[in-house]
Amino acid sequence: MEQNKPKRPVLGILGGLGPAASCYLYQMLIDHTPAVRDQDHIDLVLSSRASTPDRTAFILGKSDEDPFTVMEQDGESLVAYGATVLAIPCNTAHYFYDRLAAALPVPVLNMPRLTVAEAKADGCQKLGILATDGTLQAETYQIMCREAGLPWAAPSPAHQAGVMSVIYDQIKKGHRADMAVFNAAVEDLKAQGCDRAVLGCTELSLVKRDEGLGEFFIDSTEVLCRHALLACGVQPIGFDKTGGQP
Repeated sequence: MEQNKPKRPVLGILGGLGPAASCYLYQMLIDHTPAVRDQDHIDLVLSSRASTPDRTAFILGKSDEDPFTVMEQDGESLVAYGATVLAIPCNTAHYFYDRLAAALPVPVLNMPRLTVAEAKADGCQKLGILATDGTLQAETYQIMCREAGLPWAAPSPAHQAGVMSVIYDQIKKGHRADMAVFNAAVEDLKAQGCDRAVLGCTELSLVKRDEGLGEFFIDSTEVLCRHALLACGVQPIGFDKTGGQP
């Protein structure tokens, strides 16, 4: 009888890209699960391969170390450990999404596609993209916006440099964001007609957590969390209708 029992889903988190963002997703999964005991939480396995080569540096041609090799190995390890669905809490790493999804025998959630779909469903008319240079050059979000028929804009080069500084010089080093620099990029997007902006880098999700950002922002980590729980058969709690936190 026991052998006929349906297999319980297992979420594999391909993390370490960076470590703080992976840890934040794990905590978010716990916080948004309707649990009264340990066994009510989802089963998951987390790989935090912090030594994975920098995604942006490779995409921009500043490094010849291909992160895909490490990502593929970690994905295979997660599957071997029992993962039935994978999540990657790194937007820039989705440059390798098609290759990775084709190489693995389990579904891989596509965070940028899911986030753009949520923005569109929520009535967004023009989406601002706050992300790394690698994500922008790879057009990860732009492609998804075009597929969804959703206009988009990115910060000007000067303000994009500020976004990169917030990500690499502050958040990845464990510091709080320079909100004057961050807000200048946001105002640039608003001046271009954006009515919402995606936090299209998981380090920027930490800015929302720490600084209490408002409804103008769509947090890609929150979207990934919600869909990861749904993929594991759990109805999330504590999210508003767009998938964000109240």
